[in-house]
Amino acid sequence: MLLSLGCQTMREGVIATLIFFIAGVLTVLVGAGIVPELWHLNHIVVFVGFLLLLLAPIILVSTFLLSVLPKAKERMDKCEH
Repeated sequence: MLLSLGCQTMREGVIATLIFFIAGVLTVLVGAGIVPELWHLNHIVVFVGFLLLLLAPIILVSTFLLSVLPKAKERMDKCEH
């Protein structure tokens, strides 16, 4: 189910956010310092990095919004923290 939130889904959302954030920061740094300016390749790499940085909080906010849905509290109370 697409909008089902459980213990595993909550962890996956946080881990995906962390991965996207780290990948975005590293991609921006690589695009700004290492990639050559051949055919504006550095701008493309920096743009992809900014997209990854933009997706990180979107994933986190959507995971939070799923956690405040009705019946989500009941499912989250069954989790072992």
